[in-house]
Amino acid sequence: MNRTFNQKDHPHRRYNPLLNEWILVSPQRAKRPWQGQEEKIIEEVVRSYDPDCYLCSGNMRVNGINNPKYKGVYVFDNDFGALLKEEVSFEEHNSELFKIEPERGINKVICFSDDHSLSLPEMDVEDIIKVVEVWQEEYKTLGNLDYINHVQIFENKGSVMGCSNPHPHGQIWAQSSIPSQVIRTQENLKKYFQKYGRSLLEDYLQQESDAGLRMILENDAFAVVVPFWAIWPYETMIISKRKLRNITEFDVEETRLFADILKKLTCKYDNLFEVPFPYSAGIHQSPTDGKAYDEWHFHMHFYPPLLRSAHVKKFMVGYEMLAESQRDITPEQSAEILKSLPVTHYKHKR
Repeated sequence: MNRTFNQKDHPHRRYNPLLNEWILVSPQRAKRPWQGQEEKIIEEVVRSYDPDCYLCSGNMRVNGINNPKYKGVYVFDNDFGALLKEEVSFEEHNSELFKIEPERGINKVICFSDDHSLSLPEMDVEDIIKVVEVWQEEYKTLGNLDYINHVQIFENKGSVMGCSNPHPHGQIWAQSSIPSQVIRTQENLKKYFQKYGRSLLEDYLQQESDAGLRMILENDAFAVVVPFWAIWPYETMIISKRKLRNITEFDVEETRLFADILKKLTCKYDNLFEVPFPYSAGIHQSPTDGKAYDEWHFHMHFYPPLLRSAHVKKFMVGYEMLAESQRDITPEQSAEILKSLPVTHYKHKR
């Protein structure tokens, strides 16, 4: 006898319109016992200054350069950048199956604060505004360079996400080509915009608001949702309510509200397991190659790896690497948990 489908209990696939791909959801697997790898307990950083930290104010970096005695946000060129500014000559000898081309760009590091112990959820909103203003300034300045066609702003938080230094910081990779995932997103945003004359994410956000199942935070300018197609257990996305192509189109109030919702979302993350919650987060916005990009709609992804506790993370292996992405806990379950968490940091409750 056939049972009636129930998305809370039965395996199913969900479509991601941003990337034109599917994800397998297997909610019944959330009940399985775990005897696999457990992460080390995530330690809280308590010192506001670390004499051995190469990102702290006044300290020497590995290349022998001393940081200035900075206060607040500090930006510098990455000493070990993945890209180089220098232009090189190139004689193309590509074939159909063997293609290569030089890539030129700039890598920057952004220290969010001179305080070694303060990550975004513990910073004041006024100080997060300064971080957002630096993101705006760097996007504009780097994007105006004639050889920079895309500016990627992101943060890797926590050693489990490969972060090599606990001092709160993010990065910017600005480069001459538009990265593959951004191109895929752009193509799907454009396809929807040409078909309906509206932003894909504007319509999506309206439908999420109507459903009320996956919305976890909102203010007058931004909303936070667990995407219907989320891959990571507690994945979220911040979407601007106004169709903005990039971060430089924020007005003063939108800048403040973006900083405010960043603080509240990251507080919820830390409160989930009462640890500094690791994640990779990044902004998707219009490329900087001078085209109009009327289809673009500003959004920011958060990809946290933790699954059951501070000790157990989600692995992308086997089926995920060979077939398609898969998750156990449903996005609706994740959203319900995140929605229930306070926006006051757990350290302040003690």
